[in-house]
Amino acid sequence: MKLKNFLLAISLLILSTDLFAQQKEAYPFENEIKDFKKMDAVRMPEKGGILFVGSSSIRKWTDLESRFADKPIIRRGVGGCQLSQIVDLYMDSIVYPYQPKKIFLYAGDNDLSAGQTADQVVANFEKFYQLVVTNNPKVKVYWMSVKLCNSRIKLLSRVTEVNKRIRAFLKTEKNGVYVDLTSVLLDAKGNPDDSLFEKDQLHLKPVGYDRWQEVLKKYL
Repeated sequence: MKLKNFLLAISLLILSTDLFAQQKEAYPFENEIKDFKKMDAVRMPEKGGILFVGSSSIRKWTDLESRFADKPIIRRGVGGCQLSQIVDLYMDSIVYPYQPKKIFLYAGDNDLSAGQTADQVVANFEKFYQLVVTNNPKVKVYWMSVKLCNSRIKLLSRVTEVNKRIRAFLKTEKNGVYVDLTSVLLDAKGNPDDSLFEKDQLHLKPVGYDRWQEVLKKYL
């Protein structure tokens, strides 16, 4: 009897651990999202702000607000997240609540790195666009083009295709704007400029963000 109870307890422990792992996989970056909700509970940004949302290129831009100190910037970056996760999981947490007048989205390269096709990334962006425009017909959506970097140079063709197709899509949409942030990070030969990236050759140094700032200021 004791052995049966022991085996039952072990089985339940394994089952509960497996369920916890599945839940964590189904809702990744839960702690980061909770942190944003705590921040909003203390001080909810005013409606009509300028939302920067996306992956680590937004999260690591820690002086974004001070670079545009005269603008109502809301920064919601989740390091490592994919565009598909933002669309499917996080809209109610880090997009809709702010009712922004402008949304700058940087995402997609993590999706490609995880094996998604250009078709999938473009489809998820179009879904994101339709969702936010339906939620607020006056919002402007700015696609921050996916950057090229040496650590992911194998993604070159897919990154180029994603940017090209989203640019074409936004030309037909009155609420959408394509922002070229890719070309300003290239050297004279058209390759990613190593000096603008951290040692990982993935994330930008402050000097890389300087390049982005110069482009973005005319859209804010």
